[in-house]
Amino acid sequence: MEVSTALLLELGMLLLVLTVLGSAARRVGLSPIPLYLVAGLFLGPEGIAPVPATEEFVDTGASIGLVLLLLVLGLEFTVDEFAVSLKRHRASALVDIVLNATPGALAGWLLGFDAVGIVALAGATYISSSGIVARVLGDLGRLGNRETPAVLSVLVLEDFAMAAFLPVLAVLAAGGTWWQAVIGAAIAVGALTGALLASRRYGHRVGQLVAHPDPEQLLLRVLGLALVVAALAELVHASAAVGAFLVGLTLTGPVADRARAVLSPLRDLFAAVFFLAIGLSVDPSDLLPMLPAAVALAAVTAATKIATGWFAAGRDGAGAPGRWRAGTVLTARGEFSLVIIGLVGTQQAELGNLVTAYVLVLAVVGPVLTRAPLPLVRQ
Repeated sequence: MEVSTALLLELGMLLLVLTVLGSAARRVGLSPIPLYLVAGLFLGPEGIAPVPATEEFVDTGASIGLVLLLLVLGLEFTVDEFAVSLKRHRASALVDIVLNATPGALAGWLLGFDAVGIVALAGATYISSSGIVARVLGDLGRLGNRETPAVLSVLVLEDFAMAAFLPVLAVLAAGGTWWQAVIGAAIAVGALTGALLASRRYGHRVGQLVAHPDPEQLLLRVLGLALVVAALAELVHASAAVGAFLVGLTLTGPVADRARAVLSPLRDLFAAVFFLAIGLSVDPSDLLPMLPAAVALAAVTAATKIATGWFAAGRDGAGAPGRWRAGTVLTARGEFSLVIIGLVGTQQAELGNLVTAYVLVLAVVGPVLTRAPLPLVRQ
């Protein structure tokens, strides 16, 4: 097998850059995500130091990184606890849709987009980034916080909504019929619901199947299962992230503890690649004309997402600081918003540039905002 010198050199330099940025961020108590995203801008095809030989590795690694982020996050909880939390947060899901999809729809109408563009922009402003939220919760040591189950419930309910939304948007963008959209949405939501019920009923058996005293065997079994389930979720236009999260939920007790230990270093590596890939996919020159509109939309929807988290965490009995933390951690947008633009296609170039700029702003600002103190509220 021939080894690519360019790939090894560029990949090595990328990893060294990431370790320097990660160390710098942690010295000041911040998540390294914003620095990874900005680094991607400089290292992308139109940046000052492009790394073309790593393109295929970064694309593949980004997909694996998202799966690992949600898989390890799922290992922190049990499916029974999470099912109870989902039931409690149905009202939070409604608040989330109303507060966060409406600004996108209004902005699309004001900017003169067609019906497909308006629907797509509403979806882009509605959905938080599961990948970014998962990493920030881990970086800041908040997985055990009282408000965290509320945050995760909102994320999973958003992904259930996306399971219905994405097939509908794909059909609308392709000029299909309403019944095709309804059938696609029903299949996706049904598949996710079935997977959640199966995880709750048969999760203990999954744990027995993957358990092994050898760390290597445990790693291969859990990761292999997560990737297969993630692929099946994508096949029905659901979320690979939710598929991986459900796999994590099914594993409990010592198996979950050992799986988390062997998977965490791998997660950290590919998660860094995931965030870098977002920046690498962006051409800064295309975004500048849409930046003012993106910043305005980001300001509005950051506030509405904070209100969503405040409401959701309140239903779990969290105090004002916890409700503020829940709201700020949800502000980041990311992978799903970019998927939405991919479905709409290149004929909506202006919309694509707006959403990409919007995602980049909130993907950078969101993790920083999570460190902001609670303003103007008695703590």
